Amino acid sequence: MIYISTVVAILMAVSVMVVRMKASKKPVSSKKIILPPIFMSTGALMFIFPFFRVTGPEILEALLVGMLFSLFLIKTSKFEIVNNEIFMKRSKAFVFILIGLVLIRLVAKLMLSKSIDVGQLSGMFWILAFGMIVPWRVAMYVQYKKMHREVQFLSQSEPIKAP
Repeated sequence: MIYISTVVAILMAVSVMVVRMKASKKPVSSKKIILPPIFMSTGALMFIFPFFRVTGPEILEALLVGMLFSLFLIKTSKFEIVNNEIFMKRSKAFVFILIGLVLIRLVAKLMLSKSIDVGQLSGMFWILAFGMIVPWRVAMYVQYKKMHREVQFLSQSEPIKAP
């Protein structure tokens, strides 16, 4: 079970990198920023089942680690304005940080799986991921809205030329 979830985590990380590379070629919208955490929130339904339930300290621990990890994603997620449209800047650091976070997560999962039940561990890692994506997306949304106001102001004057 642990090995299958490890393979799935690696596949998900690779897919996130591919999606991120493709996304940097298209303008960003507030929908594209807000929807991923909303879609991910449906995963909280797993806590209906006792197999996945975690204790209060485990919730706090997973949430704090997720929020800490989100700082790295926030630092490497920047926008730029090109031809009066907002695009995600490509960042080489993002790929390395994402790989590093996945490796840390995998090592932690393998170590903790010896002392924590698989269901509880799954719940903790979902909380960690949600605690990482929400602050990251909130920070992106705030930055996007600021740049969106700038684009609206600039569109009243002259368009920005592509670099």
